[in-house]
Amino acid sequence: MFNPRSALVVAGAAVALALTAMPAQANDIPPPDTVVTSSNVTHVGNVPKPAPIAGTINTDVAFQGNYAYVGNYGGFSIYDIRNPKQARAVSSVVCPGAQMDVAVYGDLLFTAVDSSRNNDSCASTGQSAAVKESWEGVRIFDVSDKTNPRYIKSVETNCGSHTLTLVPGKGRDRDRNVYIYVSSYLPADNFPDCLPPHDKISIIKVPLRNPTDAAVAATPVVFPDGGNETQPGLLVPTTGCHDITVFAERDIAAGACMGDGVLFDISDRLDPKVTARTTDPNFAFWHSATFTNDARKVIFTDELGGGGEATCNATVGPNRGADAIYEISRGQLRFKSYFKIPRYQDDSENCVAHNGSLIPVKGRDIMVQAWYMGGVSIWDLTDASRPKEIGYFERGPRAAGDGGGVWSAYYYNGYIYAADFHEGFDVIKIDDWRTNSARNVRTDRLNVQTQESYRNHGHG
Repeated sequence: MFNPRSALVVAGAAVALALTAMPAQANDIPPPDTVVTSSNVTHVGNVPKPAPIAGTINTDVAFQGNYAYVGNYGGFSIYDIRNPKQARAVSSVVCPGAQMDVAVYGDLLFTAVDSSRNNDSCASTGQSAAVKESWEGVRIFDVSDKTNPRYIKSVETNCGSHTLTLVPGKGRDRDRNVYIYVSSYLPADNFPDCLPPHDKISIIKVPLRNPTDAAVAATPVVFPDGGNETQPGLLVPTTGCHDITVFAERDIAAGACMGDGVLFDISDRLDPKVTARTTDPNFAFWHSATFTNDARKVIFTDELGGGGEATCNATVGPNRGADAIYEISRGQLRFKSYFKIPRYQDDSENCVAHNGSLIPVKGRDIMVQAWYMGGVSIWDLTDASRPKEIGYFERGPRAAGDGGGVWSAYYYNGYIYAADFHEGFDVIKIDDWRTNSARNVRTDRLNVQTQESYRNHGHG
């Protein structure tokens, strides 16, 4: 989602768009607050947000063993998913600070804070980034006891941490350290810890034996020329990156960087190098990236309107607020096609391409993805020129009229798990000949922005 510093601007834009957009066909729109699915998708269950953070929105999800870690603007919750049909919350930590992007490794949970606070504590309150003493960055929790996580360390980063990406070490370093690539943006001349130009990322080195020694180890400039700053229609110019997905075993990464889509060589974890860049006149905000399992394609998402507008309608059309599929050819990005959900949404529904993951199907490229109030889409991009939706889950417009929808939808060990702004934690299952073989793939950890090939997960 777009940076909370601009939330009011986005909300205003959403109202303006709603007044001018053509209405979707009434018979295509589910009744308010009603779950609908394709015939091959089942809604297994829903777990409401735990009371301590029920008033703030759910965001990202990470998985480890029998647990899911769900970020929330008010903190995070841990869910027991040993039996997905009876998923339940086992704890919630109140620790406000948008967006609460999450990643888990061993007993450590990393959470992103891109909301300027008066200090780094869980009791902090909002305070302008214009105040030098304000804090934003990454919080680290010990989650060895799932019922009682402990906050053990904070690391301040320039412009905060809008998202974060866990990167394992290499070789002998693999058992010693992990690295956190921190993406942040929106610098300002009156923000002492977030001054322009901000054409860099921050890299935190975390010693696994002494995680409280975690510290920023590098701040590499990834756009020495400033990046794409002048394209008409950009939500904001390139100022660093919004999100980075790494394919560590291949030493590559893909960056969604506001006005640019990039590939990195991450052979040196502390010195990622941009190896390819592209722009797209139909993209307003390069939001996130996903490699296919063979790393021959990468899917970038465009968060048109910052997630606050109704963009899944005939007025906006199929090529904006969509996914763009690129083939990686001789190290460069070659555009193939766009994908957007084919189901028009009501003009009261904020809807745009958002967070998703691969479904581990050998020989095919299939992805599950969140679309805010467009719900959850399962789509096949094996033919990169002709992607198509093969299943979906969604709710009708919210009777409350306050927008929302599914922030993240990820496949993990046979089920799809979705974090909904308001409705909580959904468990979904797809039964389809194109995806059923994925049930044979098991993994003990999933941080979606830290991709691992299926062969490492043991195809059955």
